[in-house]
This record gives sequence, structure tokens and C-alpha cells, in this order.
Amino acid sequence: QDVCLWLQSGVNPFRLMKPDIPPKHLVSYFVLIDPGQRSILLVDHIKAQLWLPSGGHVRFNESPRDAVVREAKEEFDIDAVFLRNNQKPFFVTQTQTVGLTPGHTDVSLWYLLRGSVHDTPQYNRSEFTDVEWYTFDEILETDPIIFDPHLKRFTAKLRSELITSAKSSP
Repeated sequence: QDVCLWLQSGVNPFRLMKPDIPPKHLVSYFVLIDPGQRSILLVDHIKAQLWLPSGGHVRFNESPRDAVVREAKEEFDIDAVFLRNNQKPFFVTQTQTVGLTPGHTDVSLWYLLRGSVHDTPQYNRSEFTDVEWYTFDEILETDPIIFDPHLKRFTAKLRSELITSAKSSP
């Protein structure tokens, strides 16, 4: 609700200058998911010093979904294939940043992209130390201090959604 009010307020949601002008700005995460393997690709982000989904800041007058398409190409040189052709984010979070650029707020829209544990993409080594596929169970059982602070809640919601949709499929 706070994010909706923030966006409706007319304030500029786009980052204008790195790392924190304005101090609250819009990010689009894209989460590569292998639904059959119940796995998510995460990146060891150099600046955040955490394992996160991929993504980046939404540019001025860019739609968040278009930012996903651009970032997927920039970070992994892949074409974004949206899981279930989702037009809207699956998850929304607000996070006070930590790591090498702490102190501002990222409002993150989490989009779902189709991936495969058999394909670990080449990645931008100036942004990430490593990339790794994690199963849902690994994420839920690992000390959360190494992850985005909302990742466990996201993973629990995603697992529940996938189980529910599998039960309703013929």
C-alpha cells in the first residue's frame, strides 16, 4: 500500500544519479525460475554483498517490464521469457540498501522469467561475483543473512503459487 501511495504521489520514482538521488527509487528484479526443478537463479551482487535476483534500476520514462527485458539482455545476454506471460510483477518490496552503497530505498518489482537449471548464463562480472541455482528448499533452509531480506517470503509465495496452479491444471 505504501508503494502505491508513493507512486500515486507524483514524486519521481526514477534514479537520476548513482547511487541515491532520489533516495527512494524504482528497481525491476527478474527472477529466473525453473518451475520443474523448483529452483531460482540468484546472483552474488558485488555492491549489495548479498545473493539477489537479477535486475536493475528502471530508467527515466521506462516501464518496469521493459526494464526487465533490457536488464536480462545486459546482464545475461538472454531474451526475457516471462513465466505465464505475466504483465504485472509477482511481488513488490521496499528495502533499505546495504553493502557498498547503503542507506537509500529500493522499491523492487519482482517479475518471473522462465529459466532452466541446465542453462547457467554468462554474466556481467563487473556486477556479480557469481551466479548459482538455488532450490526453493535451499533458500528456505539457509541463513537468510546472505540473501535479499525478502527472498524467503518471495520463495514461500512462489512455491505456494506453483503448487496451487499445479493442482488446478488438468
